[in-house]
Amino acid sequence: MKVAVLDDYQGVAHSMADWGVLGDDVRVEFLSEHLDGADLIERISECEIVVAMRERTAFPAGVLQQLPRLRLLVTTGMRNASIDLGAAKDLGIVVSGAEGLTWSTAELTWGLIIASARHLVVEAASMRAGGWQRTVGGDLAGRTLGLVGLGHLGARVATYGLAFDMRVIAWSPNLTVERAAEQGVAYRPKDAFFAEADVISIHMVLGHRTRALITEADLRRMKPTSYLINTSRGPLVDEAALIRALREGWIAGAALDVYDTEPLPADHELRRLENALLTPHIGYVTRDTYTHFFAGVLEDIQAFLAGAPIRQLL
Repeated sequence: MKVAVLDDYQGVAHSMADWGVLGDDVRVEFLSEHLDGADLIERISECEIVVAMRERTAFPAGVLQQLPRLRLLVTTGMRNASIDLGAAKDLGIVVSGAEGLTWSTAELTWGLIIASARHLVVEAASMRAGGWQRTVGGDLAGRTLGLVGLGHLGARVATYGLAFDMRVIAWSPNLTVERAAEQGVAYRPKDAFFAEADVISIHMVLGHRTRALITEADLRRMKPTSYLINTSRGPLVDEAALIRALREGWIAGAALDVYDTEPLPADHELRRLENALLTPHIGYVTRDTYTHFFAGVLEDIQAFLAGAPIRQLL
């Protein structure tokens, strides 16, 4: 039996779990390059099992229909908007997930907030070039942290904000005053939320109702001294409006780990904006998270091969 592990960008998946437990009859291939379209189909057409790392590779109906040998598609994480679950079900392909950790992305979020407020990338680059003290940073204590979404990740980031003596407010389409209060956070209506926050961090699931949730009007309400942080999903924000906001100075800057198109094209305009701090979707890319993910992947594969219950995506 053939197994393909996709998008192993760092070439580390083989060392993050004991793949030998699958037995000598199972051959596992680790693919470090990103593939799509015809290249992807050709490379994995003989595989009965495919492991996807989050949404790095899309599996729409048109791709799944060209993989007649595929029996099990395992994704890291328990949500994957890039897999057509309806098509998989119609084709008899089982789609399962492996649980991740909740703190890795929250920790990166806080790193991006500090890096933005204190201009760490600019100052570090200046030091390497022989410079000294180019910018004046901003304090977080006493400022207002705004959270779009207050689920597991948003609530964890809220605790970080409170520990830094920030005032923390929150808004999302379904958030209530009571839910916010449970986390020690003040709920604010949408217009007031964007106008008051000094730092806005997004922690929402991408879906039909949340695509372009952050609009041009919302960005225009933000302070010219404020920062937008996005470690959730790129399409939650109107990308064209965000580029204009950065280019024209509606806001001080943005720190982004996620994008409409990933990997982000080399010639993308965001790469040319000095007030955009960019990281390559590494919120979950930590040794602990990878180890946890791939342990879950092996559990799913072993259960599937044994005919045991498996964690299927809904």
